[in-house]
Amino acid sequence: MSAVLRPELTFFPMLEADLDEVLAIEVEVYEFPWTRGNFSDSIRAGYGCWMCRVDGQPIGYCVIMNFAGEAHLLNLSIAAPLQRAGHGGRLLAHALKAARSGGARLMFLEVRPSNSAARELYARSGFTQVGNRRDYYPASQGREDALVLSIDLP
Repeated sequence: MSAVLRPELTFFPMLEADLDEVLAIEVEVYEFPWTRGNFSDSIRAGYGCWMCRVDGQPIGYCVIMNFAGEAHLLNLSIAAPLQRAGHGGRLLAHALKAARSGGARLMFLEVRPSNSAARELYARSGFTQVGNRRDYYPASQGREDALVLSIDLP
């Protein structure tokens, strides 16, 4: 039997200088991507903005807003060719740890009902649905609702 080594995933604070790399992933994975301004504003506002890299190459990122004991996961993305390889779970674990370190006791997020891969990731990580936001996301045929999920951060 041979061991399969997982590539080393490293996490770094996202900087303005990283935004070209971030946007390259963002436009690849979303039909309605965030803009450079969305990311830049998040960095300037002091949100938890993280990049993850394998062998120095950017493969994903997340943005977390912490406030008053709660965290809101605003964006979590892995480059399309590297999805479903465990990187999203590892990035989410980092996001949960960062939120806890920032004093959050609870994390919320929104996810499209049509995004089954993300919904499965969040369910495996312990998130549960606590609400629904009607017509939250832009969609090719109008709008799509968002499922609101949460997890306690003990």
